[in-house]
Amino acid sequence: MSRPVQSRQSENADPHEQYNPVPRVVILVILALLAWAVYYIVSAQPNSSPRLGDQRPLAVLAPAPGSASADGKQLYANACVACHQASGQGLPGVFPPLADSEWVKGEPKVLAQLVLHGINGPITVKGQQYQGAMPAFAEQFSDAELAAVFNFIRHEWGNEAEAVTPELVAEARAASADRSQPWQGEKELQDWIAAQ
Repeated sequence: MSRPVQSRQSENADPHEQYNPVPRVVILVILALLAWAVYYIVSAQPNSSPRLGDQRPLAVLAPAPGSASADGKQLYANACVACHQASGQGLPGVFPPLADSEWVKGEPKVLAQLVLHGINGPITVKGQQYQGAMPAFAEQFSDAELAAVFNFIRHEWGNEAEAVTPELVAEARAASADRSQPWQGEKELQDWIAAQ
């Protein structure tokens, strides 16, 4: 007796590759984005003079050669606000305040040394001790720029102190020209000032 031959029929058809083109809408969107990117790069003029986000040219913020008219508020915002905050209150326990600070309102030559060389170690501000590190700004700022920053912080947040001149900053810079390390706490800075 012979067995009936069963046909090999599967439940689903065998898979095969189909031609599924990318939808035309997607192609048009990609082409539009590419056209916009090329237009943006060409219109941005990357080789033109740089401008700040508020569209003021750098010449407005930078002092003219031989001038002391640097924008202290703008320089503070660029270099100091991350730690000391826009309010001048610092971050409690981490970064000391500049508002009503004896260091800011005190002898400008001491403030200049502190900012020129930075400080690592303990410093007491308004009765609270801070243990941290402040970077040196001697290389980043000119005498006129430092004077502008000092004048801004010495007349902001209720601080009232005499103006600082670029000449005073230059004298402070010259007095410690051989120093290459930050002050190791307020005691070292005060001892150096006392010895001058």
